[in-house]
Amino acid sequence: MDISKRTQRLIWALWVVIVPAGMYFVYQFAPPGQIDWPILLGFTALAVLTTYFPFKVAGTTIFLVQWINLAIFLKYGVFLEMLVMQLAIIPLAFRLKISYSDFYRALFNSFMFFMVSIISGISVILIGYQVGSTELKDIILFGFIYQIINMFTNHVILYLYLVVTRQENEGFFGTDTLWDYAGLVVTFPFGIMLYLLNVHVGPIAFLLLGVPFLMITFLVRMYSNSTRVNDDLNQATEIGHKLADVVSSDAIIDLFLTKINKMLPVDYSYIIDIKEGNMMFLKAMEKNIDIEIHHTHEELIKSIAGEVYKKEKPILFNKHSEWRNTNLDFLPYDAQSIISVPISRNQKMEGILVIASRKKFAFETYQLQIISLLCSYFAVSLEKARYVQEAVSKSERCALTKLYNYRYLEQQLELDMNDLLNGKLRQLSLLMMDIDRFKGINDTYGHQSGNDILYGLARLLEKECEDYGTIARYGGEEFVVILPNFSKQQSLQLAENLRAKIEATPFEIRTELGDQQQVTLVNITTSIGVSTAPEDCDEAMALIRNADRALYIGAKREGRNRVAEYVK
Repeated sequence: MDISKRTQRLIWALWVVIVPAGMYFVYQFAPPGQIDWPILLGFTALAVLTTYFPFKVAGTTIFLVQWINLAIFLKYGVFLEMLVMQLAIIPLAFRLKISYSDFYRALFNSFMFFMVSIISGISVILIGYQVGSTELKDIILFGFIYQIINMFTNHVILYLYLVVTRQENEGFFGTDTLWDYAGLVVTFPFGIMLYLLNVHVGPIAFLLLGVPFLMITFLVRMYSNSTRVNDDLNQATEIGHKLADVVSSDAIIDLFLTKINKMLPVDYSYIIDIKEGNMMFLKAMEKNIDIEIHHTHEELIKSIAGEVYKKEKPILFNKHSEWRNTNLDFLPYDAQSIISVPISRNQKMEGILVIASRKKFAFETYQLQIISLLCSYFAVSLEKARYVQEAVSKSERCALTKLYNYRYLEQQLELDMNDLLNGKLRQLSLLMMDIDRFKGINDTYGHQSGNDILYGLARLLEKECEDYGTIARYGGEEFVVILPNFSKQQSLQLAENLRAKIEATPFEIRTELGDQQQVTLVNITTSIGVSTAPEDCDEAMALIRNADRALYIGAKREGRNRVAEYVK
């Protein structure tokens, strides 16, 4: 969640007013005693190096600097511990790549550690600790109390900050808190040993304890990074399996972007389709909301997507200054980090993915490869879905008219009738339509011309009825329209409108005259039968039979070009 500008200004004001003045007063009232500069420099260097190499465990950033703070406090007191901690925040801010717009976060950390140092240090001194003590029991007892107060105060301030700024949190004792206390248990003995070694052997203590600890920290960091890569790879594989299970192209596109937006800190995501060398937007999401974007191929070819298209290689930008000279009109002004990856299948680029974040350095280099892998899964899944949809379409559609066939009609009518019987529909009507004297058209103009009329009538029915129900070719020159929640009167009115529309519409047929093709306009009429459930029947096939009976007895026998209803 973004922090409001007002809150950011408040953090700046708190830091400016409290931290510098507070450090001055602490120095005045609790100045450090005699300073051994080589040892102090050693402490400072160790603290800076420790914070410069943080590592992540279970999504929590950890830098184990508490033991060094403890040793500094035991030896020099509150002021120098506070000063070294403030210095250690600087490399941490660089390491975490905190931008100027997010610099308030570094100031808040500085303010928080300042308060933690004062509260924990003064509390321990007030209950009896003598700075620089060499009594082992005092060192262990007061050192442990110092660490507990230090950690508890840290969590109280952080928890209050999250509550006041209305950010998501796991409660006072969440996962991050448990990791911090686990770190305290592990590092507390190191802090005691570092202090005692400095007392007895001097600066060599940093070689005996500091260097090995840094090496261990570095190895843990490497292991942590390796684990993160493996976790992301496993997550990518899982996403690939989920994409493979989906057979709808639209659902695959939605799932793909949704999973990427959850996997990475993505604010803006776009899929650009490439067909016959032309680029166009297929899907766009900004802050998890679908949006419409319209850019021409010429505009897109000049953008980052165009660079990926030309070079057929992925691109990663860490901040706005790296791509400010690139045309990216479709990206919001606050975008910073960008990944753009080709979507390829069988060595052919079929699209481009562009994702962006408002944070600088939001993406890492290894994630570029993982996104490329996901794009491969996406392309394969999309192609498979298209094959499945084509197969389903062939099994459900009439090859000539592209309307649903009798097989699909039968299934859909059963479903609609069940909905009627279960109370989900009030009424269910069916129109049965037949072209009058269609055989004469075939005999006069040829069967191909008859096919032209069937195709033209199918398009007219789609235009007039698609919003009302299911349109199907029943067979030959007969068509059916299923109308859920249509009363008989409404159905008769619709049928009459269709009959009149068809009679008034000339249909194009093409005939061959030698090497030339001639276009002829032909007018046709139709007869239509209407039946409605539950008035006329309560079975799907009975509804068809009743409409068919109305068609032939009530319309055909009465002279054709008529609408007739079923009468019991």
